[in-house]
Amino acid sequence: MASVVFHAFNQADKRTGGQADGVVRLFRSHNPSYPDGGQLRDFIYVKDVIDVVWFLMNHKKDSGIYNLGTGKAHSFLDLANAVFAALNLPPSIEFIDTTIDIRDKYQYFTEAQMGKLRSIGYSRPFYSLDTAIEEYVQGYLVDGGIF
Repeated sequence: MASVVFHAFNQADKRTGGQADGVVRLFRSHNPSYPDGGQLRDFIYVKDVIDVVWFLMNHKKDSGIYNLGTGKAHSFLDLANAVFAALNLPPSIEFIDTTIDIRDKYQYFTEAQMGKLRSIGYSRPFYSLDTAIEEYVQGYLVDGGIF
């Protein structure tokens, strides 16, 4: 599956062609505890995933199952706003209904518990959401970048 940032970029940046109209569409909340766009995920940059995998490859004595995230959840609204900021565009966000087939299973909050990984010596800080999105959008997506 493509990243949420990639999807948001393709909606926000009209230069991408296709169906891009400059509006990012996020799921409306169907849970009164969360505002529209306030659903929370522990988004992690692929560079952080690679660093952790490299660390684990070199710490084989500590093999096991580890959670992987940043340990800090952010809203989809935070993510969309960061994509617009990386593009130097004003935010334009619409909310659409979550499809019926996933609505009753939809997770409103995910956040990795990072204590186990930290306890075996992984101490590097993770990219912030804004920094990761800025680097990914400007370095890889704008003007074709790597793709």
